[in-house]
Amino acid sequence: MMRGAGAGSGLPAPADQKPAMTPEQIERLPYRPCVGVMLINPQGLIFGGQRIDTTAPAWQMPQGGIDPGEAPQAAALRELIEETGIGSDLVKVLAEAPDWVRYDLPADLVPHIWKGRYRGQQQRWFLMRFLGTDDQIDIATDHPEFSAWRWLTGDEMLDSIVPFKRAVYGQVFDAFRGYLA
Repeated sequence: MMRGAGAGSGLPAPADQKPAMTPEQIERLPYRPCVGVMLINPQGLIFGGQRIDTTAPAWQMPQGGIDPGEAPQAAALRELIEETGIGSDLVKVLAEAPDWVRYDLPADLVPHIWKGRYRGQQQRWFLMRFLGTDDQIDIATDHPEFSAWRWLTGDEMLDSIVPFKRAVYGQVFDAFRGYLA
C-alpha cells in the first residue's frame, strides 16, 4: 500500500518537480486496483476518517490497494485493520458492490500520486457492519492514514469527500442504500 502525502487521497503531494502529463499520456495509464470499505454501525451510520496528510477537510471511508495475488475481500479486511485497527472478528461482511467503480485523478495530480503510474483507481467496495464498540477503533496504527474519525450520515459523507471522488461514493451508496440510516 502506498503511504505518505497524497498516496490514497488524491490530494496534492509536495512539489516534486515532475513535469505535467498530456491528456494522451494520462489516458494510456491503467487504473490502480483498489478496495473500499463502507463500515456501518448498528444505527446505519458510516465510518469516516479525516485524511492525515492534509489540513483541508478530506473525509473518506477506508480504502487501499490490492496486493498482487490478493483477493478483493481479503484486501478489504486488511485495509480495514491497517487504517482503523478493526479486525475481521469485529465486522460482518454484509454485501459486495456488484461492479467495479472507477475514478480519474485530476490531471494535475496524476504525475504526483502513485509515482505517476496510474490515472486513477478501479475499486471493489464492501459493506461491513461494525460489531464492536467505539473504543475498539484505533486510528493510531503503524502507518496512520486518519487524524480523526466519526460516524456520518450518507449526506454528511458525500458532503465531506473530495469532489473528484463524489461520483464514486454516489455509486457505492446506491449499491448499499438499503443498509444505510
